[in-house]
Amino acid sequence: MIVIAFDFGTKRIGAAVGENILNKARPLNTLKAHNGAPNWDAVKRLLKHWEPQLLIVGLPLNINGTKQKITKKSEKFAFLLKYKFNIIVKMHDERLSTVEAKSIMFQTGGFKKLNRDNIHSFSAVIILESWLNKKYV
Repeated sequence: MIVIAFDFGTKRIGAAVGENILNKARPLNTLKAHNGAPNWDAVKRLLKHWEPQLLIVGLPLNINGTKQKITKKSEKFAFLLKYKFNIIVKMHDERLSTVEAKSIMFQTGGFKKLNRDNIHSFSAVIILESWLNKKYV
């Protein structure tokens, strides 16, 4: 089963694609957003190309499990994905995914690899692989 994950942000939305056989994901291009609203045509092209059966959206929470200011916007993004594209959407805890993504990127490419566009998509990889490894599929 093909799954796409999103790391929601108000300026950039990271995307990753993976599958449930190997439980591996890879980053896709980061989508630009304006105040949390992506270019829905770009999202549509992405979904048409990959034809996922399921979408995962990172759920931003504080370390103690409480919601952040951005949590409601992320939940709205997930709702709109489901509404606009009629695909199953699940939220998945994304705590520390950006920290882990930055660490992995630095280890593999140093400071050159750390740029804002890549970080969100690598965070989406972390979110997706975390979800896949919990065997929710």
